[in-house]
Amino acid sequence: MKRKIALVTLAAALAFSTVACGSDTSGGSGESSGGSETSETTSNADKPLVWFNRQPSNSSTGELDMTALNFNDDTYYVGFDANQGAELQGTMVLEYIQKNIDTIDRNGDGVIGYVLAIGDIGHNDSIARTRGVRSALGTGVEADGGINSEPVGTNTDGSASAVQDGTIEVDGKTYTVRELASQEMKNSAGATWDAATAGNAIGTWASSFGDQIDVVVSNNDGMGMSMFNAWSKDNSVPTFGYDANSDAVAAIADGYGGTISQHADVQAYLTLRVLRNALDGVDIDMGIGTEDEAGNVLSDDVFVYNEEQRSYYALNVAVTAENYQDFTDSTKIYEPVSKQLDESEHPTKSVWLNIYNASDNFLSSTYQPLLQNYDDLLNLNVEYIGGDGQTESNITNRLGNPDQYDAFAINMVKTDNAASYTSILSQ
Repeated sequence: MKRKIALVTLAAALAFSTVACGSDTSGGSGESSGGSETSETTSNADKPLVWFNRQPSNSSTGELDMTALNFNDDTYYVGFDANQGAELQGTMVLEYIQKNIDTIDRNGDGVIGYVLAIGDIGHNDSIARTRGVRSALGTGVEADGGINSEPVGTNTDGSASAVQDGTIEVDGKTYTVRELASQEMKNSAGATWDAATAGNAIGTWASSFGDQIDVVVSNNDGMGMSMFNAWSKDNSVPTFGYDANSDAVAAIADGYGGTISQHADVQAYLTLRVLRNALDGVDIDMGIGTEDEAGNVLSDDVFVYNEEQRSYYALNVAVTAENYQDFTDSTKIYEPVSKQLDESEHPTKSVWLNIYNASDNFLSSTYQPLLQNYDDLLNLNVEYIGGDGQTESNITNRLGNPDQYDAFAINMVKTDNAASYTSILSQ
């Protein structure tokens, strides 16, 4: 059976349960079968819908948009357990510092200084990851019932109010831990999680206080690798990201400190499998927690299902120098769910699926290739739409004829904007 959990409360300090982050594709490649029996006889408002990677929610408070999550009886969300992953990332950074305490303080001032690249101040994943790092390193400050996740700008003197100096004691010696700088990586066009902006930021920070930077932390690998390639690698400064992108995993051999795998292989499978089951009219757990006739099934240590939130969450794994070789191919199908479905029992159906930003490293290099591997196995004819990462209209304008599709998988630009899509499906 699928694992059912109450509201996710893995970390009171993190306070939000949410989603995954990243995006993909080049715009509009793919096929659609058009005009199947299901699409002709079913109202668009009643067709299966999966929100993925960006959970419908209030970007300011993190409160879930239950109207969007209950749009119809076949609506679900697929992402990953953001709080559990955030805790893992924070712990990974802390343990690295403790293990390398004799060499990590580059200028010997007794202060372990780190900089933080924040992806999107209004995105629950970004908020959770910022909180996870600050909580683990003792630099977090309580605000509104959770750790403050605001960027601090520059804080080399430790005077910022959004964070505080933490301490680490190793072998009887106490070190100060300080967030030297942090900012949201948004470019001039408004796109967040921007790798180029992160690369520029580390250059600016390094030119001003580079000798104080002992650790670089990023909300994702796209920004993390940009900073690593721009400065950290040449200066032997450990850099930590999130997503387990192939280039970041490979870079661990060259000094990248580590990353977090959000089990994108499981997420991608769940995204399409939930639609497949709804289209087939079978129990939603089929091929997920319950083995299907082909032998596909997920074990309960790689996902959880929150019935109240109608949400599937993949669980995360820390990827470090000790195990990175097990994660070098981020687009490999997850073996326990790699069996082909019989087309006579599971006839081909048409799916409209969008990626909020075609330039997003995680979604383009990892998530979409996985989806494309699974769509054939599940007999789904998927049309992939790539957005510009800035406006919903860039995506919704390409959902002009929803009647030709049997199901929909939506990755919003902003988590507040579910109605931009459901209003079209309700027409």
